Amino acid sequence: MSHGAIHSAEDARRLAKRRLPWMVFDYIDGAAGNEMGALRNRRALDKITLRPRILKDVSARSLQVNLFDAPADRPFGIAPMGMCNLAAPGADLMLARLAARYRVPHGVSTVASTSMETLLEVAEGHAWFQLYFSGDGAGTFKLVERAIAAGYKTLVLTVDVPEVGRRPRELRHGFKMPFRMGPKQCFDFAMHPRWSLATLRAGKPQMANFLRPGFEFDRTESRALANWQTLARLRDMWPGKLVVKGVLDVDDSRRLVAAGVDAIQVSSHGARQLEAVPAPIEMLVEIRREVGPDYPLFFDSGLRSGEDALKALNLGANFTFFGRILQFAIAAGGERGLHALWDTLSDELSIAMAQTGLVSPIYRAR
Repeated sequence: MSHGAIHSAEDARRLAKRRLPWMVFDYIDGAAGNEMGALRNRRALDKITLRPRILKDVSARSLQVNLFDAPADRPFGIAPMGMCNLAAPGADLMLARLAARYRVPHGVSTVASTSMETLLEVAEGHAWFQLYFSGDGAGTFKLVERAIAAGYKTLVLTVDVPEVGRRPRELRHGFKMPFRMGPKQCFDFAMHPRWSLATLRAGKPQMANFLRPGFEFDRTESRALANWQTLARLRDMWPGKLVVKGVLDVDDSRRLVAAGVDAIQVSSHGARQLEAVPAPIEMLVEIRREVGPDYPLFFDSGLRSGEDALKALNLGANFTFFGRILQFAIAAGGERGLHALWDTLSDELSIAMAQTGLVSPIYRAR
């Protein structure tokens, strides 16, 4: 399928569903429980309308914004996602190259399938390291030291996974990292030969940050010990910008500002951890009201188009992030597919700005 077939995020998802093994597609696509949390957020996003304005000169539009005092060529970046190379061999590097080209952050997951050092280099510095606190924290703080040594300037602490959510679609396929191969998985892979052969040639994806001696990670290990003291310790040892991701509560956001966090990322983790989660787009409005007009607020979860991004920017986000749809684009058409979707998202945003009388997507308190 040529990359030209991607004219929307839904196109990318449909093509990816055809290409990927069922196990991998459902791992990327799935959400907690019966997936009502994901649906609730989608419905909330769909209910939001943009206000068309006429006869404003919108000929000189720019998608550029400032992010931590540096220019970013888009008001959206790449959300941290684990094991991206499941979408296609080299997916992590495709995302890093995209980040470099558009000067946007590439969220490098703790459980990325390429090492944090390599991704920072390929992204030409446009990478943020995403951290999970895990177990007793000893390994976590070693990763922080490693991120400092590598030259990361921004750390994203993900706080909404004290325990990994139950995603039935994933569980039904017996999804585990590393892969456990049984008859069901063998049949699944045999039914998707192009993906299977490419993955076989490249070698199975692994959690690359843990291939070094002295670094271990168990995806199922409890992350429940993290508390406000953990955050204070992290703030003390991290010299750069600290973002806390996975915030959906007004009181929590107030405490985070007081704790010296540089930005808050309003997110439900794509509703992958808790089914009864409120719609993050609705919480964004409340959290913006709490933290005031000038505090940096970022947003991810369920964004599927440039219009979705503009909705979040209008409602209080300074910057937004796309996640799984970028993996679908890679699965559908490789690097060309990724760029086709990125161009689509950019066009959708630019057109929506024109329709609503905006020449810049920068959030201004209204």
